[in-house]
Amino acid sequence: MNTTIRGTTRLLGAALRTLLVLTLVCGVLYPLTVMGIGQALFNHQANGSEITTDGKVVGSSLIGQRYDLPLKKGQETPEPDLKWFQPRPSNGLGTNTVNTQYKLLLSGATNRAGDNEELIQWVKDAKAAVIKDNSVDGYQVKPSDVPPDAVTSSGSGLDPAISPQYADIQIHRIAKLNNLPVTKVQNLVNQHTDDRILGFIGEPRVNVLELNIALKALAQK
Repeated sequence: MNTTIRGTTRLLGAALRTLLVLTLVCGVLYPLTVMGIGQALFNHQANGSEITTDGKVVGSSLIGQRYDLPLKKGQETPEPDLKWFQPRPSNGLGTNTVNTQYKLLLSGATNRAGDNEELIQWVKDAKAAVIKDNSVDGYQVKPSDVPPDAVTSSGSGLDPAISPQYADIQIHRIAKLNNLPVTKVQNLVNQHTDDRILGFIGEPRVNVLELNIALKALAQK
């Protein structure tokens, strides 16, 4: 009996010591080490890739955001503020405006098939809106000018970037609404166009938030 009790006590003691050691290593030391490495070597990424302007955090370079006018009475979705470059449409909320609402809880694909009638109508409505909103002062956007990312969402629905082609067809509208020369807005887009990663991964892209921050600075000069 005593032998059994002593054996059980030793097993419980060993289990308790193992629990304490693993808790210390896995629950304290490892997280602190990883956090320390992240803060020391990848501070910007570890803190959410925040973008700051005028001393305030205005967003993340990894998450798209909308640019809207105040919601009017009777509206379910506010109208886009067209003086800013607009991002891709987001998932699950329709695409009858240049951009729709980004909601983190709705991140993910719609899972609608390519022949889904509702999806097809969303794309048609979005394309018509892009053509209408960006055809200004004699500049006419043709249906063939509208790139896919202007009328479809990304897989997550939160993509922060658009294609240079989508940015280009917005230039004349942006120039007019901000009283800027078209050439200056074009140069702004060119400066904020990133090439493929390592020269072959992905596609050229423009971060909409960073572009709009630069646009604001240019318009205030």
